[in-house]
Amino acid sequence: MTRSAKAPRTGALARGTITSVAAARLGLARLGERMRPAGADAAAEADAQARHEAAMGRILFQAMGQLRGTALKVSQILSMDSSFLPEGVRRELARACHQATPLNRALVGRVFRQSFGQEPEALFTRFEPQAFAAASLGQVHRAELAGHGPVAVKVQYPGIATTIASDMRLLRTTLRALAHSDLPLPGDVVVERVLEEIERTLLHEVDYLHEARQLQWFAEHAALPGIVLPQPIASHTRAQVLTQQYLHGLHLADWLRTDPTQAQRNQAGQWLWDWFMHCTFGLGHMHADLHPGNFLFLPDGQLGVLDFGCTRQLSPAFRSGVLQAWRALLQPASPARDQGVLQAYGALGLVDASLDLATFTGELMPALSIMQAWQTEPFTAPVFDFAGKSRPPAPVAAQQKVLARHLAAVPPELPSFERAWLGLMHLLTEMQAQVHTRAECWIG
Repeated sequence: MTRSAKAPRTGALARGTITSVAAARLGLARLGERMRPAGADAAAEADAQARHEAAMGRILFQAMGQLRGTALKVSQILSMDSSFLPEGVRRELARACHQATPLNRALVGRVFRQSFGQEPEALFTRFEPQAFAAASLGQVHRAELAGHGPVAVKVQYPGIATTIASDMRLLRTTLRALAHSDLPLPGDVVVERVLEEIERTLLHEVDYLHEARQLQWFAEHAALPGIVLPQPIASHTRAQVLTQQYLHGLHLADWLRTDPTQAQRNQAGQWLWDWFMHCTFGLGHMHADLHPGNFLFLPDGQLGVLDFGCTRQLSPAFRSGVLQAWRALLQPASPARDQGVLQAYGALGLVDASLDLATFTGELMPALSIMQAWQTEPFTAPVFDFAGKSRPPAPVAAQQKVLARHLAAVPPELPSFERAWLGLMHLLTEMQAQVHTRAECWIG
């Protein structure tokens, strides 16, 4: 990670310039790809395509790294879904999970003076001015605090809260430029849905006092074996600075490079699965940002969970409706099974109460079937091997039209839940864990 000598640009003109330059570079990369000589063999074509995708991904990552905040959050989410972007682009954007260009020392000091009235060196026994990791809205420094030992100090990028609305507009422009390239992308509806969910949650994530309260709540109510949550330190936490216990561990990609045994993969996967299901369906309060940068594999085999700025409460009705739908979908195909799914969707408010079974079975179920199968796949065996998990299905325009015609509304919890479920599936698939999924208390 290299040191930055400049502040993150928070002015609308500067941020607009970054986006315009990125769009122009994407256009030039697209032109260069079109001018590539034809007639190469299949292996050469595949290699050239991979290099082209990686180049496009680097352009996007560099622009989003300059924008920080909202843009990095988008990078994280897009990198989680292997069906959303080509693999070369997705791999580059995955760097945003725990990488970014850091703030320089002067800006870090400015945040501390605004938050505490003094420099970080006056607050900590030792404070490393060079950030060792980046969160979506800030960067993280190692420090020592008397009475607490090693701590991690997350410092929010100055002015980031004021850029959220403008960043969303700028990011739409950048993604439209990518959509006009020769790379396969989902429809505008899918992109817009992702961006709307990010915009809603970001307004909460810029308050680190809120994150500290969430972290404390999960530590008190959701402490399960194998899961470690860093404790916040209230005396050294403000709205733009969060100080918490430091966890020593490896991110997913680094952990996988240590070649963990299947038993280690299974244990970590089981702890993650059990914790997610307990929080989501037991407590109705879930961590909604399950990307790889928010997990650490600790030396003792336990799993550390980070970044509680994005959490979501789920109503009893929503939790009940999701489980009811899953139980019905796991039954053998029959009119009774379809009736059960229809009832569950009605209870969730997804479909109008007037929708009859024949229309639901003949039109809506076929449009939903691939996604339903992907979502419930982990429950098809008592012990599911995520090494064989299917890829999330890409949206099809014809299916989107059917859904638009018949879906009455989207429950407010659904976008966050689907995002979290996608993140969980991605993590377990990358881990290739074998997990006991059919707990009687959840699916039965």
